[in-house]
Amino acid sequence: MTQAAVNIDVLIMGAGLSGIGSACHLQKHCPDKSYVILEARQAIGGTWDLFRYPGIRSDSDMFGYGYHFKPWTKAQSIVEGHDIKQYIEEAASEHGVDQHIRFGHKIKSVEWSDASARWTVTVDVAGEEQQFICKFFFSCGGYYNYEQGYTPDFEGIENYQGQVIHPQHWPSDLDYSGKRIVVIGSGATAVTLVPNLAKTAASVTMLQRSPSYIASLPAEDPLAKRLLQWLPTDWAYKLTRWKNILFSMATFSIAKKKPSLIKQRLSQQIREYLGPDYDIKKHFRPRYEPWDQRLCMVPDGDLFQAIRSGKAEVVTDTIKGFTHEGIALNSGESLSADIVVMATGLKMEVFSGVTMTVNGKTINTGDTFSYKGMMLSGVPNFAFAVGYTNAAWTLKSDLVGEYVCRLLNYMEQQGKHICVTDAPLVLRAMNRLWIFLLVM
Repeated sequence: MTQAAVNIDVLIMGAGLSGIGSACHLQKHCPDKSYVILEARQAIGGTWDLFRYPGIRSDSDMFGYGYHFKPWTKAQSIVEGHDIKQYIEEAASEHGVDQHIRFGHKIKSVEWSDASARWTVTVDVAGEEQQFICKFFFSCGGYYNYEQGYTPDFEGIENYQGQVIHPQHWPSDLDYSGKRIVVIGSGATAVTLVPNLAKTAASVTMLQRSPSYIASLPAEDPLAKRLLQWLPTDWAYKLTRWKNILFSMATFSIAKKKPSLIKQRLSQQIREYLGPDYDIKKHFRPRYEPWDQRLCMVPDGDLFQAIRSGKAEVVTDTIKGFTHEGIALNSGESLSADIVVMATGLKMEVFSGVTMTVNGKTINTGDTFSYKGMMLSGVPNFAFAVGYTNAAWTLKSDLVGEYVCRLLNYMEQQGKHICVTDAPLVLRAMNRLWIFLLVM
């Protein structure tokens, strides 16, 4: 049974970090606009509600990862997922946006009509279809599939007698104490899991095909600790936030201009933890330059401390296949395991897999151009929030949320009902030429 359509000004998809932040901006800067947040899950938090594996945390410091309008009031800088989730929930409650959320509402498709200057949003609510009509559609659903993580096709995995787990869906009742664990991967998830599992597991091995750059940061920000004692919370937050932003910008700039300096510093830092005899070149020296991929952060060097203590180890090799007992490597070695954790990444997904149609034509995002990393050419009254890759996610999503508010207020002032971006003719011609050259 289809319910009557709901009419609102702005529809926000997702009640995670970006969705709640954008709603807070909307509440403040566009108080006359009606809006609703549709969340497919049953809770606020997005990533920080979905992921429940041991030690789940952000590798961005909270002074940059937090909203600019809501100070992070603790000296602790690198925090776990439940703290971030609580922070997002507090922001929603303090600004009253939690009253605008509808949980269990999964958006299936959105259809734009120039004739009505409206989006028709079709939603699945517990197996029933409902429609929302909105003037502006704001996608804050992230960039990956929440239903299933990425798992490579490993030969013989069906013969493995142990337990295979993907961190995206960590069993709440899993008892891994005294177990032999292999974590496949070397990214942010793997470097978080290994030291936490090592606290009670019999052994933990981080099996990586190739190394990642890993840096140790203080779990507690020394400057923030002092400033929070001396200054009002807002001032302490702003000063620490800008210090960390400028430090990140400087580090990234040096990494691109003088990568050897960053590599030397990272190697020196690891050497201080693991000693002169550890093979850093093999296990922690990637083939690429620093910041060609995102740098992994570990608080107080917890990963290196776990390795030094003997509770964890790193194996750099490639997988030949699975056996009954564990994993066979192409080097001829094998790893026995009771549990294998697939820290192998996420399944990328554009706008939560929602089908987007404009005036009867289905939009293929690969055929569009991005404007300011937040709008698509030829798609009216639409914006999306996606964070930075080389800085804290929220720094970008905050900017996008504020931009959308300015755009909506400008349209109101000018009496305009439709806004749309378009790629210049020369840019489109260059893109076609590039595609032609690629296929030749």
